[in-house]
Amino acid sequence: MTRSASVPSFGARLAAEFAAGRHLCVGIDPHAGLLSGWGLDDSAAGAERMGRDVVAASAGVAAAIKPQISFFERFGSAGFVALERVLADAREAGVIVVGDVKRGDIGSTFAAYAEAWLAPGSPLEVDAMTVAPYMGFDTLSGAFPFVREHGKGLFVLAATSNPEARMMQTAVRPDGQTLAASVVESANAWNASEHAADTVGSVGVVLGATLTLSDFGIDTAVRVTPALPVLAPGFGHQGAKVEDAAEIFGGIGYAVLANESRSILDGGGVGLAGRVRERAALITEALDDR
Repeated sequence: MTRSASVPSFGARLAAEFAAGRHLCVGIDPHAGLLSGWGLDDSAAGAERMGRDVVAASAGVAAAIKPQISFFERFGSAGFVALERVLADAREAGVIVVGDVKRGDIGSTFAAYAEAWLAPGSPLEVDAMTVAPYMGFDTLSGAFPFVREHGKGLFVLAATSNPEARMMQTAVRPDGQTLAASVVESANAWNASEHAADTVGSVGVVLGATLTLSDFGIDTAVRVTPALPVLAPGFGHQGAKVEDAAEIFGGIGYAVLANESRSILDGGGVGLAGRVRERAALITEALDDR
C-alpha cells in the first residue's frame, strides 16, 4: 500500500515550513521547576496548561512543537489525558508535532510503539517520533509503513549532546565508520530510496547543536538530495547560538529544526508569544540564505 495522493509526506510538510521561513521547534518540557515559574502546580493539569499555551503561541510562528513525553508520563493516566488534549490542540491548529518518545526495540514490540504514536486516529497520534537505533537501524522497520502510507516521520538519534552517549556514538565499526555517521548514512539512504521525488526526506536524525559533528565522523560539507531533516536540540539555554546554525550544520543545514525549550519557557506564560516570535525570527535569519 502506498500513501494516498491527498496525504503529503512528512518531508513535504517540513519543506513547506522551511519555504515559509519557519525552522523553530518549541520544546514542551513541563518539569517541576518550569511549572513553578509559570505559577502552575506540578500536576497533569499544570502540564496541560503549559502545553496548550505553547501550542497557541507557536501556531503559524514555529515550524513544530516537541513535547517531551516523560514529563507527562510521570503523572500516569492523568498525564496522558493532558497530553492528548495538547496534541488535539496542535492538530486543530495545524502545528507539526514531534513526539519526543525515544522508542527503540525489536519486532512486534517496536511496531506497537509505532502504532501508538503514528497510527492515524490513535489518541497519542503525532506527526513524527524520536527513535533509538541502537538495536540496529532495520529494527525501526515497524514504523516505516506509517511513514510511507500516512505521511509520518522519524527522527533517529545519531549524535546527541549528552556526554554519556559520546563513547557509543563515536565507536568505530569494522568498516571504519562511526556509529553516528552510519545512522546518518542509513537515514539518507532510506530517503533516497523512498522519497527521491521530495525535496526533504521523511526520516531525519537528531544532531546536537552543541557538538562538533566532525568529531562524530559526520561530514557536513555535502548537501544531499532529498535534504536530511535534522532535529537539533542545544540552542538557547544549552549554549548553542542560533547565529551559528549554518556553520554548525553546513551542507545539511537546510532542513534543520532548531529546538529550543528553556529559553522560551523560562519566564512563564506572560510574554510567551513574544519569546516564540523572537526566537523564530533569529533562527530564520540564521538559515534564510541556505
